[in-house]
Amino acid sequence: MVSYLTAILSETVTLVSEQPISEVTTSTVNNGSYVSTLANMIGGLIVVIALIFVLAYIVKRLNLVPSQHGQIKTIAVSAVGQKEKLLIVEINQQQYLLGVTSQQINLIDKLHDPVTPNDTAFAKRLQQAKESHDE
Repeated sequence: MVSYLTAILSETVTLVSEQPISEVTTSTVNNGSYVSTLANMIGGLIVVIALIFVLAYIVKRLNLVPSQHGQIKTIAVSAVGQKEKLLIVEINQQQYLLGVTSQQINLIDKLHDPVTPNDTAFAKRLQQAKESHDE
């Protein structure tokens, strides 16, 4: 095995020594630029893929895309404390008021009159803020 490697190495040395010096340095420089270009492309690809995973995690964590096509729909959420919330959820056209903590979920009430989400609440608050700012 060692003699085989020695033969290959000596053959390579003789081939390199037969080439002019300018050809050897040019081929080395071209191979180096190819390697650096390939490394840059792979590094950029890794950064883009990592960015996609980070953004997907943020969207999922902040619940920016709520799933309203499922059986359980969240109608309203109100934070009571740091880890406590009141939720109104709808299941099969029936709404429930839930108390949610980090340890458990409690059914507070089954709502007989359905609650409609107030989409204009933000618009009203913005209008009030603009009016108070103008004064």
